[in-house]
Amino acid sequence: MTHFLSIEELSKESLWKLIDNAAALKNERKHGEHQEKPLTGQTWAMIFTKASTRTRVSFEVGIRELGGSVMFLSSNDIQLGRGEPIKDTARVLGRMVHGAVIRTFNQQDVIDFADYSGIPTINALTDDAHPCQILADLLTIRERLGTWDGKKIAFVGDGFNNMSRSWMWAAKRLGFELSIAAPKSCLPPQAYIDALSADNVSITTDATEAVKNADVINTDVWLSMGQEDQSEKEALFGDYQVNAELLKHAQSAHIVLHCLPAYRGKEITENVLEGHADVIFQQAENRLHAQKAVLAKLASYGQTFREMLT
Repeated sequence: MTHFLSIEELSKESLWKLIDNAAALKNERKHGEHQEKPLTGQTWAMIFTKASTRTRVSFEVGIRELGGSVMFLSSNDIQLGRGEPIKDTARVLGRMVHGAVIRTFNQQDVIDFADYSGIPTINALTDDAHPCQILADLLTIRERLGTWDGKKIAFVGDGFNNMSRSWMWAAKRLGFELSIAAPKSCLPPQAYIDALSADNVSITTDATEAVKNADVINTDVWLSMGQEDQSEKEALFGDYQVNAELLKHAQSAHIVLHCLPAYRGKEITENVLEGHADVIFQQAENRLHAQKAVLAKLASYGQTFREMLT
């Protein structure tokens, strides 16, 4: 693994290993300093064109805890914000830093940066994929339920945003049952479903059907970043709120996940969020541990590339 761009690109074995390593790193942190510092002597760039709380803090803390240095670059700080092609930025930074964490809109920008920079590149979120969040969610499920094997996971909300797409590929790789409920116009197109080709993934417009007997109920904001002015889209989601009535159809020992930020009273009620806050904020914390596992995995590749340049 030289980059971490999407769940789709990972094998089942790679996913398992990353989650195992995330759990180990979490345990190490709980009991003191990390024994190994794989990013020692490395400087990583964080290039963000989207606002962030959890992603920025977890990556900055993670890079430092693994021994590295980090620089944060918003689109206002570098020439990308003035129209420089991503491939030019990539070829410059590839000769100065050891790795890059990118949070942006277009998935192709992350792919192009990885191709042109030659350094390990991590997708910290795009409109198409949110692989770091999925790792944290899977770690949380394993901590809370012991396993995802034999479990049903429901995703209620936008059926074709970065989270639902990433969940579909996680189900494809790991084999758990996934049911996605969304308004008809927000469902994955048939061509995408055909390409996914996963019998364990079901798509419905009925939120109750998706949540029926589910062990995990997952939701996200109805409007992704950059869509805030699309009130006509938000109006479609009235029947897709995660509330106490909907959760009556889930398994009695279910857990609720939300990748945050949450808009109480929209995709999830105040009572449901607060009633499951211990899991949801455990999920948020697990971003740190999951991302450290990715950083540690990519560290050796970044060092090898630097040695090639010198």
